[in-house]
Amino acid sequence: MIICPICCTFGGVNYALMHITLVHHAVLPVAKYGGTERVIWGMGRQLVKMGHQVTFLLKRGSSCPFARVIEIDPTKSIGSQIPEDTDIVHFSNHVHHEDLAKPYVVTVNGNVANESIDPNSIFVSRNHAERHGSQSFVYNGLDWDEYGQVDLSLPRRRYHFLGKAAWRVKNVRGAIRITKQIDGGELDVLGGTRLNLKMGFRLTLSPRIHFHGMVDNEEKQRIIQQSKGLIFPVLWHEPFGLCLIESLYYGAPVFATPMGAIPEIVTPDVGFLSNDEQELADYINSHPDFSPQRCHEYARDQFNIRVMTEAYLKKFEQVLNGERLT
Repeated sequence: MIICPICCTFGGVNYALMHITLVHHAVLPVAKYGGTERVIWGMGRQLVKMGHQVTFLLKRGSSCPFARVIEIDPTKSIGSQIPEDTDIVHFSNHVHHEDLAKPYVVTVNGNVANESIDPNSIFVSRNHAERHGSQSFVYNGLDWDEYGQVDLSLPRRRYHFLGKAAWRVKNVRGAIRITKQIDGGELDVLGGTRLNLKMGFRLTLSPRIHFHGMVDNEEKQRIIQQSKGLIFPVLWHEPFGLCLIESLYYGAPVFATPMGAIPEIVTPDVGFLSNDEQELADYINSHPDFSPQRCHEYARDQFNIRVMTEAYLKKFEQVLNGERLT
């Protein structure tokens, strides 16, 4: 094994301690949604909790109370800015090979052309990996400590949509159509506006549809923990879908299309999947009995930052032992 011989025990599991540099072309921490950024931030904090040394290589303006931050100098290669004592580098989406002398992995967060797949790629679901000719994946996890105390006893009156509504494949129009077929259904749209010019001209006039734009964690929690469920009829192969686990964590079941990783994440006890809008609406009308407690516990236990980070550590060790991931 080519990793540091110093070890620690965390949760009854032994880990070799490493210096891990996390490279991401964004400013951290984020104030609004920033799903991928929250995953990276949470992983860094969890690694520190487990005894590892973490350095963030980030855009100017970033700061971190628990790890060293190096601001990316755009005039220099990324490889030349990685600390000399780094054991392994974690890239997000894109590997910078120039002057890179350290072992590395790269998390692929989106759907990309297969010919550009790096041999040290890690995808975010089994379906995501398989569609790119790989078996290497780690499910995303979130640091639920950042999400506040959840009140599962609140009355639930509306449904919600969470995502970049301007992106056609997220299909907010489908979510609106489904909501209008639900008896007394109303929809909170988190991540979209009533007038949207990015999709041509789209103006939603229905008083049953409520738009909130981009929301922070506090506003998101307020809305979703009073939601009857996430309506998410996406039109593309979702690589993972952080909105799924966030909604579940707040006790809201998921009603979605079975695209990409969604069937891996949404089990029958926490949601329902169909490619047919009418079938989704009919099911919602006839099955109002999902347990907020079950949804919450499922997301909390299966998709937390510790589970994810432990899986990444295994990938790090594979690479450090000279193994290919894909």
